Amino acid sequence: MSDQTQGGSAKQRHLFESAMNELPFDPADAKTALGQLPREAAVFALYGADERAEPYIGRTPNLRGRLERLLQPSVKHPKRLQLAGRVRRIAWQLTGSEFESLLLQFSLLERIYGAKACERMHLRAPAFVRFLGSNAYPRVVVTHRPSLRESDWAYGPFQSRAAAERYVDEALKLFLLRRCTDDLNPDPAFPGCVYSEMKMCLAPCFKGCTDERYSDESNAVEQFLATRGESRLVTLKTQREQASADLEFETAASLHAQVQRVESVRALAGELVRPMSRLKALILHPAANADEVAIFMYELGSLRGPMSFSTIGMRIQNEQSGSTSLFAQPMALEPVPEEQGIGTGGQGIETQGTGISDQRSAKAHRTMLETRLEELLTTLSAQQPPPSATERQGHLALLKRWYYRPEAKRIGEIFFPDADGHWPIRPILRGIGRVAAKTMTPPPSPS
Repeated sequence: MSDQTQGGSAKQRHLFESAMNELPFDPADAKTALGQLPREAAVFALYGADERAEPYIGRTPNLRGRLERLLQPSVKHPKRLQLAGRVRRIAWQLTGSEFESLLLQFSLLERIYGAKACERMHLRAPAFVRFLGSNAYPRVVVTHRPSLRESDWAYGPFQSRAAAERYVDEALKLFLLRRCTDDLNPDPAFPGCVYSEMKMCLAPCFKGCTDERYSDESNAVEQFLATRGESRLVTLKTQREQASADLEFETAASLHAQVQRVESVRALAGELVRPMSRLKALILHPAANADEVAIFMYELGSLRGPMSFSTIGMRIQNEQSGSTSLFAQPMALEPVPEEQGIGTGGQGIETQGTGISDQRSAKAHRTMLETRLEELLTTLSAQQPPPSATERQGHLALLKRWYYRPEAKRIGEIFFPDADGHWPIRPILRGIGRVAAKTMTPPPSPS
C-alpha cells in the first residue's frame, strides 16, 4: 500500500457509499475482524491510518480467505505480502460475477488513479474500423482511437486489431474502394497502382472514374459496414430471386455465390460490432443475492448498473430435469381472485373452470414481469453526465473482453435493441430465467 497522498478520502470512498460494508481492523486482534468477513466473491479496499493514502484495492472469489493471507502473518510463508501493520479499516462489496467485480474494481481505480486505471488493469483500447467519410475520396482504416466527432463512422469493437484488419480486407474485396493512404490529388498522368491494374479499385487517383461513381461506391461501403453486410445481402437476395423467377439460372447461381461470399465476410464481425454512436447492449449476470439477476446496460460510451431484477416467484427452467418449453416461460406470483366454481349442493366440493382463468392469470403474471423489466430499463436509460475518456476506454474494453470469450466460458447473456431501438422484452425475461437457473444449486440426490 503506497504512502503517496491523494486529494481527499471522499473521492476514494465515493464508489462504496451506496452499498459498502466497513469494518475497523486492529492488527493486535486480526482474527476477530477477519472472522466477520464472508467467504464470498467481493471487491475490497484496505485503508491505512492516513485516509489520504492510496488504499490497497483487489478482487477475490473468497474475501475472508484472501484477507487472511494478507493480514495474518504466516511463519510458513515469510515472503508473502503482509499488510497487517498498515491497515486500519476494511471496506468491501459483494459481487455476483467476475464482470461485476472487474467493473467495480475499475471504477474505484479510475476515481483514484485517473487515466492510469486502464494501465493498471491492462485494459487496452479496442480496435475499430473507421470509415473516413470526411475525406474527398473516402477510404477505410483500422484504429484504436476513433474520433467522437465521427462516431457514426467508427464500427466495432473487434476482438483484436488483426480481426479488424481481416474484416476490412475481406469486405473491400466486395467493392472497388481505394486502399491507398494518400490524400489524393487526381491527375490523369498518374500511373496508378497494382489495385487499379487488377481492377480492384476505381482508380480515382488518375480519374479512372467520375467523382459521382466513387461517391456511390463509398456510400455502399458505408452501408455495408453500418449493417454488417445486411444491406448488400438484401440487394443480392432480391436479384437472385428475380433471376430465378425469370428462369435465368446461371445468373441466379452467380448471385447465390456472391451471397455466400458476403455471408462469410459478415461472419467475421460479431453482433457487438456496430456504429460506436449506436452501440447499445443489455448484459445479464448473476447477482450477489441468489434470488436476483444483475442487469447492466452499455449506452453512450459507459456501462450502467448493475440493477437487480428479483427472480422470486419466477418459474425457472431446470434443464437438468428435462423441463419442456412450458416451464421456460417466466411467470411471477401475485394474488389472483379465485374464480367462482360450480357448487354441488352444499357438499363442500367445487369444480375447477375450463382453464380460461388459468390462461388469464398466466398472462397477467407475464405482464407484471414485463412491466417491472420496462421500468428497470427506463431507469438505466436515464440521462447521465457524459463519461470521461478513461471511463469510455475502460468500460468498452471490459465489455469487449467479456463478449469475445468462448461461449463455454462466458457467464451471462447479452441482448441488443431492434432497428427501432426497442428492447426484446420477452427474450430478455427468458434470458433472466436462464441466468438464474445456472446459479441454482441442484438438489442433493437421494441416497
